Amino acid sequence: MYKAVFIDVDGTLIKSDHTVSEPTRQTIQKLLNKNILVVLVSARPIDGILSISKNIGTLDLPIASLNGGYIVLQNEVIFESSIDLETTALLHKQLMEQHVTLLYYRQRACFGEMMDIHVEKEQRVTKVPIIIQPFQETMDHWKKEQSGPNKILIISSPAAIQKIQKKLKGIYENELNICSSKPIYLEVMNAAASKANAVKFLLNKYHIKREEIIVIGDNFNDQEMIQFGGMGIAMGNAPDEVKAVADFVTDTNNNDGVHKAITKFIPLQA
Repeated sequence: MYKAVFIDVDGTLIKSDHTVSEPTRQTIQKLLNKNILVVLVSARPIDGILSISKNIGTLDLPIASLNGGYIVLQNEVIFESSIDLETTALLHKQLMEQHVTLLYYRQRACFGEMMDIHVEKEQRVTKVPIIIQPFQETMDHWKKEQSGPNKILIISSPAAIQKIQKKLKGIYENELNICSSKPIYLEVMNAAASKANAVKFLLNKYHIKREEIIVIGDNFNDQEMIQFGGMGIAMGNAPDEVKAVADFVTDTNNNDGVHKAITKFIPLQA
């Protein structure tokens, strides 16, 4: 019997118009009525997830944001990891040699050095005010707080992202978690932060076994948690490499893939 369902947000739970379909919303409500844990696991910052969580009725349950780097339960932070400032400064120097857009996420804030079309879109979609200021000001602020970013988002062309990912993995393989969430996005976190590790953390917290969970996702940053899940499900719109590690491939996010996957494996009749 499945006791928990972990669901990615973009490309999985929500459609291309950023809404949750009514069949999917109703299916999640039925899971909750059966006391099945439903957790959203997303690359988004927490404030970019809360309205979606409210819509599907999971606000009182854990939310794993920033690819597992910041996990919140009812406004209480229950897990957090960050990139140390020395590594952050080195990464910034290395990346500024490329033609990229950089965003630095720390808890419920986001920092960037310049506003461009990528930053505008990220702010619009995630609904997080992005503070535009020189990188050194951001670093000075973090030094005073003795903190650092939970996630660095690199935005560039698909070809550039592939090259940067290969280069960074060669340098930081054991220190950072580096993964793509879409062709133009590269996500960089502390090695302790990943969607799979977020799932493992919450299984331990709720005393749930690996074989008792369903995991649903659509992209490369979901790949590890799909492999880990007792039932790992890839969306129909997922890349072939992600589908290859899944136990089952459902329909697309625009065609009720989450609803179809859940109702296939969990009986929800009244």
